[in-house]
Amino acid sequence: MKENQMETPVWTGEIADRRRKVEELRRAGIDPYGKRFSRTHLAQEIIDEFAAVDDFDAGEEREVKIAGRVISQRTHGKASFAHLLDLSGQIQVYARIDALGDESYQRFTSLDLGDIIGVCGTVFRTRRGEITVEIKEWEILSKALRPLPEKWHGLKDVDLRYRKRYLDLIANPETREVFRRRSAIISAIRRFLDEKGFLEVETPILSLIAGGGHARPFTTHHNALDLDLYLRIALELYHKRLIVGGLEKVYEIGRCFRNEGISTKHNPEFTMLELYQAYADLSDMMDLAETLLSTVAQEVLGTLHLEYQGQEIDLTPPWPRLSMIKAIHEETGLDWLAIDGDGEAVAAGEKLGLDLTGKKTKAQVLDELLSVYIEPKLTGPVFLTDYPVEISPLAKKKADNPKLTERFELFIYGWEMANAFTELNDPLDQRERFVAQAREKAQGNEEAMEWDEDFLVALEHGMPPTGGMGIGIDRLVMILTGATSIRDVLFFPLMRPKND
Repeated sequence: MKENQMETPVWTGEIADRRRKVEELRRAGIDPYGKRFSRTHLAQEIIDEFAAVDDFDAGEEREVKIAGRVISQRTHGKASFAHLLDLSGQIQVYARIDALGDESYQRFTSLDLGDIIGVCGTVFRTRRGEITVEIKEWEILSKALRPLPEKWHGLKDVDLRYRKRYLDLIANPETREVFRRRSAIISAIRRFLDEKGFLEVETPILSLIAGGGHARPFTTHHNALDLDLYLRIALELYHKRLIVGGLEKVYEIGRCFRNEGISTKHNPEFTMLELYQAYADLSDMMDLAETLLSTVAQEVLGTLHLEYQGQEIDLTPPWPRLSMIKAIHEETGLDWLAIDGDGEAVAAGEKLGLDLTGKKTKAQVLDELLSVYIEPKLTGPVFLTDYPVEISPLAKKKADNPKLTERFELFIYGWEMANAFTELNDPLDQRERFVAQAREKAQGNEEAMEWDEDFLVALEHGMPPTGGMGIGIDRLVMILTGATSIRDVLFFPLMRPKND
């Protein structure tokens, strides 16, 4: 913390006025940051319960207890209306000086927007038909010292929404709905996998080796052990150790970290689902991906027919398969399997006009080819198959063509949504792949995989044929909520520091 941040601030304007009210409450023997409050209803529950009743205000009074944030207030002499916001939505409350007494009523009318109160009262319908709680008793639960931002209702300032998500959640019901749906999506995934007999596991975030994927890692240091460590870029290699150990169906939903660029589809920390199933292969993972994602969409949205950014997306299985090698040939005329070595690959890429600055290997050229010519056209859902061995160091080779692997990536709206293999369980082949990755790293590819001798030793104890898959949760949530940026589906995305 900077030294000037530790100094007591000078309160002025509306904040100073609110602080004065805090002191007035304390002098009156009232705690402005009160005790627990036992609610009987949420706002929307009251509205739903009483909406179908034609004349409930003429019958027996129903007492309710609600709590929430004051988001509007208007006073008409001896009566006052306000709206309270809670998790479910908002509801109107009504205060009368005759019911509350002069002192309590005056305190109620001196409330500020943003204050949190608890209310006990009875439900009625106003002449305009709005379901309202008439206050019999109320109490302050938390005095807001800072006002809501100007024009807070429907807050649109994107930078402010990301930096101060709490204001976004107060102001925008659609933001609350995105994160409610995110939670529902993750819960649905867990239920699906649990019912299929998968065991949820937890594996290390800190590791001596940044393995399991192609990415530049974050580094940190453990003081007590004097060790430089990586934040994990993937979950894969630990999960395969569990398969070796006899846990035949495992999954994990957890954070991964990649020290790469930021875009509407990329954040340095993100949530991944990874799962592994013994005695399975690529075709099993395709079936699982189709069934899992279509089941989740149906459960959360009630439909398999989506519209994202004006594009219709049909998640009804089965989904088409497309060979990467055929797609590259159709788009560029290149016979990728005939290209021999890094130099020839770079020359072919430059002939096509690709920007290969800093890219020296066949794998890097292929990655650029995919990004420019293939992925943007995969509206999907579609499985892209036939990945060459040079960009698939953990996937089993195809029996009929050892230059290719049993791997797919699932694309929806041109975005990679899932990555799956028939896992490589031959420890001798895996050792050779790590040698090739070490060569890549020596040539300057910072994203090449690290050597992991312990993983090789585990494989040498025998791993059954296994299918594995990773799914990007954040991108899935984007598709299923209509969000246009990954920051819209992360509570607290990484932001560059800003001086207030």
